[in-house]
Amino acid sequence: MAPTLYDEKPEPGDLIEIFRGTYQHWAVYIGDGFVVHLAPPSEVPGAGSNSMMSVLSEKAVVKREELWDVVGTNNWKINNSLDEKYKPLPVPVIVKEARKLVGKELPYCVFRGNCEHFANELRYGKAESRQVRKAGEVVVAAGLATMVGLGVVALAGVLFGSSKKQDKNTK
Repeated sequence: MAPTLYDEKPEPGDLIEIFRGTYQHWAVYIGDGFVVHLAPPSEVPGAGSNSMMSVLSEKAVVKREELWDVVGTNNWKINNSLDEKYKPLPVPVIVKEARKLVGKELPYCVFRGNCEHFANELRYGKAESRQVRKAGEVVVAAGLATMVGLGVVALAGVLFGSSKKQDKNTK
């Protein structure tokens, strides 16, 4: 993860990816140093989404805060990488829709409706979360590895177990 160079200035409509250690928080830059983002209502202003409440909450509030208050001491970067997959909506539409949602309480689900889904829906009209998809891929890979491992153990048990039985029978 490369932190943004602080001389790189986001443009309205840009997606801001904030690195919080084990996960990323997402916001939409709306200009004049402000972002709009989806955060749990339990968060104190300026805390961003840097708590476990973001995972446990079923509701979240759309907030308009200064970029630096949301970023805090974390690294961040402009990340419009889905521009290769989807055509971004016009900037005035992104900013208008983001501003219209400020203060609204929305359903929150880490798997189906998190801050990344929210930001991508504002920019592209598509609620997508790559970190959820990547987490799903890791779970599937771990499950497959476990199944393969158990299969090898079972196969070894069958092979070596039957040879011991044959040894007992021949003695």
